[in-house]
Amino acid sequence: MPHTIKNRLVWFLVWYVAISSSLFAQNVIINSGWQFSEDHNTWETINLPHTWNLEDAFDDYPGYRRGQGYYKKQIYIPVEEKDQIQFLKFNAVNQEATVYVNGALIGNHEGGYTAFNFNITPFIRFGEYNLIEVTVDNSHNENIPPLNADFTFYGGIYREVELISLPKQHFSLNDFASEGFYVDYYEVSNEKAGVEVSSILDNTSNTNSQVSLYMELLDANGELVKSRTESFKLPAESSNEFKVKLPLVYQPMLWSPEQPYLYDLVLKLKDARGKVLETKHSHVGFRWTSVDPDKGFFLNGKPIKLIGVNRHQDFQGLGNAVPIELQEKDIYLIKNMGGNVIRFAHYPHHRDLYKLCDELGILVWTEIPIVNKVTDSPEFFDVCINMQKEHIKQYYNYPSVVMFGYMNEIFIRMVFDKYTEEERTALKSTTLKLANQLENLTRELAPNRLTVMACHLNEIYNETGIADLPMVLGWNLYFGWYDAEIKDLGSFLDEQHQRFPKRSMLLSEYGPGADVRIFTKTPKKFDFSTDYQFKLHQSYVEQIQERPFMTGMTAWNFADFGSEFRGDAIPHVNQKGLVQYDRTPKDIYFWYKSVLDKREPFVYVATNFLSGLTLFQDETYPIQVYSNQPKGMVYVNGINLGEISFENGAASVEVPFRDGENILRLEAGNSSVEKVVSVHKLETLDFKNFDQFGINVGGHFYFHDQERNLTFVPDQTYQTPGYGYLSGAPYGMTKDKNQGVPFNVRNTTSDPLFQTMLEGCADYKVDIPSGEYQVRLFFVEPKMKPTQNIYNLTQSAEVVEVTNRRIFDIYLNGHLVQKNVNLASEYPEKYGVNIISNILIPKNEGLKITLKPVEGKPVLSGILIKKIN
Repeated sequence: MPHTIKNRLVWFLVWYVAISSSLFAQNVIINSGWQFSEDHNTWETINLPHTWNLEDAFDDYPGYRRGQGYYKKQIYIPVEEKDQIQFLKFNAVNQEATVYVNGALIGNHEGGYTAFNFNITPFIRFGEYNLIEVTVDNSHNENIPPLNADFTFYGGIYREVELISLPKQHFSLNDFASEGFYVDYYEVSNEKAGVEVSSILDNTSNTNSQVSLYMELLDANGELVKSRTESFKLPAESSNEFKVKLPLVYQPMLWSPEQPYLYDLVLKLKDARGKVLETKHSHVGFRWTSVDPDKGFFLNGKPIKLIGVNRHQDFQGLGNAVPIELQEKDIYLIKNMGGNVIRFAHYPHHRDLYKLCDELGILVWTEIPIVNKVTDSPEFFDVCINMQKEHIKQYYNYPSVVMFGYMNEIFIRMVFDKYTEEERTALKSTTLKLANQLENLTRELAPNRLTVMACHLNEIYNETGIADLPMVLGWNLYFGWYDAEIKDLGSFLDEQHQRFPKRSMLLSEYGPGADVRIFTKTPKKFDFSTDYQFKLHQSYVEQIQERPFMTGMTAWNFADFGSEFRGDAIPHVNQKGLVQYDRTPKDIYFWYKSVLDKREPFVYVATNFLSGLTLFQDETYPIQVYSNQPKGMVYVNGINLGEISFENGAASVEVPFRDGENILRLEAGNSSVEKVVSVHKLETLDFKNFDQFGINVGGHFYFHDQERNLTFVPDQTYQTPGYGYLSGAPYGMTKDKNQGVPFNVRNTTSDPLFQTMLEGCADYKVDIPSGEYQVRLFFVEPKMKPTQNIYNLTQSAEVVEVTNRRIFDIYLNGHLVQKNVNLASEYPEKYGVNIISNILIPKNEGLKITLKPVEGKPVLSGILIKKIN
């Protein structure tokens, strides 16, 4: 069948099904078969959702493409629809979109995270194909927030596009792309509750029209609870708002995380003959909320501690162009963890996720992306105000939404950028002015919701008074990561509560980066170990639980997410997630479940990522076990290690592993779990039961290298018999910083191996027996040109002014391997270097690595020894 005829047939079937169902309004998602180009010359066929930053936001080169992309699509609109009104709706385009139909400019939208639509009826050729063209621009624009943030601004049309056909009388789509009606509640209590609906009805006909609005409230079983019909006269070519109350419901079922009971509100717009023109549905959840500065958050009159997560929308390998089915799995994972609140950060997310939060019982904080700084221009203010109007009106009808926010860490750029005192004063004034406008707007448009903003650790929020504006003040606090120590969280909150006793506070962000490839007995600040992640999260939850004045906490972040400029253990990815970028849970996810989910007994052994563990002689290893039960029993290889008590959901057990496979069993309540852990238990480095041995030089942690399927052991000073350094010191390691160098190492995916190193290491010794070996040494030049990452607050950078400041010779057992190694001049900046040499070791004399300095101090990041024969 010819392509044109086939497409027309598809459109006819869609049209026929729509009109035959007696629902006059039609809605078709047009995601497939778009054409995309970056230059208007070369085109490719793509489907939506789509972004053009899937690869360049994760490569070894700084920056990613921020500019224009071009989309086009032909759509056939039947002549039978010529009496209907045609709307084109975009659910999100990042960040500016200019739309054309059949060559005519339809409109422009600024802002990358809310929906917008255009009436394209005057530009349609009915009974023909119509060309839709969209120019998308994600360039930095001083008048469109976010101006700067710790996440990647992927460009593209990354949510659905809809073609909507409506009768001349319909629920308005012109009120900031909302559904044209708003659900409010009155007299909500345990005894009774009422629903009031404000509907905006448009009549595009040139004659007056008589319509009726039938409203019915159905319970969860579909049974009618209340109904009402109202008739309205719609003047020609007008838009009118009507408010209608349903009768009170007595003894209503209330909505809560424990029992997310939902009613179904059905709105039917009918013409004078009783024919249904359009039908709308909305969740109704009877609930009320309040906050008390001393007692925290209340839902339906009862105190509830909010504990949950922040969420970004992107996904590994997809950027922000994530199918909704995949996104919905996030919400199920959060509910399964026991979370009762989500902060959709730092922008409105897909509306289907809010609907799912309604259904699962998860409270929502939603916000717009005014992040880090503002621009003092009328255009910027207008875009921000318009964003918040779109945000509130499009997300108004979800009962799970309890907080509308509008700013995040809005002064952080001012703290770290260089401003004159006059510029600082002006920016403070501008920011406060915008915050006041947004706060007042939010209270006006959403009077039954709480207002909220989030601040970072700086007194400027108190000094300016901006912290006094919202009903709930969020603090993004990283004690024990970027700032001070873990224990300092509580003292800061106590001090703030004492100084500002009328404020309601929420811990809106917290958490360390964690890479599942890194584990250690000695977790340290900024080492990216999963062990430190557990240590910090456990303490934070304890400290919040101890303070009734805190409304709650939302961990940063639910999942690892893309942040192009980051140089963390996995470059371009913020790794503070409770789950990985592909949504594989980290151990900490299951600890939260043990604390938050009390529905049934739960046990977990935190060994999912304990891969390639090497232990020496009688060395044991501490294993974390989690449960929501008070006590449990642990067994290793059938041997009872004794009864354990769980404190705050966890216990640590020193396990005497044997060489080879070990079976760990945890029993608690009537639940149990077994895990198999493979361990290399060595008396000496004899290479009898293994053929390679890796050392994470300069690092105190194990690192599982997926490139080589090998776990590198932590470094140490030389111990006999064994291995270790005879001179030098770990580079860049301090009390507050244990990452080494915080940058993306090119030419490798094993960045943590290179990021830690010894500096000034003249001699390194490894006690290995006679034989022939391949020795691989890993290097990277730690000095680099200065870069700024205001989110890696502990980092330092140094300028390479002289390329030959670090020159050294490499010897293995006194034999010269390479002379005058100069990492800065021989290789690109931040480049991972492997130097490989074979060596024959006689008479069990072991291996001695010598880095002889010629100028400056040598560096060494790793050692891999492989037995040849």
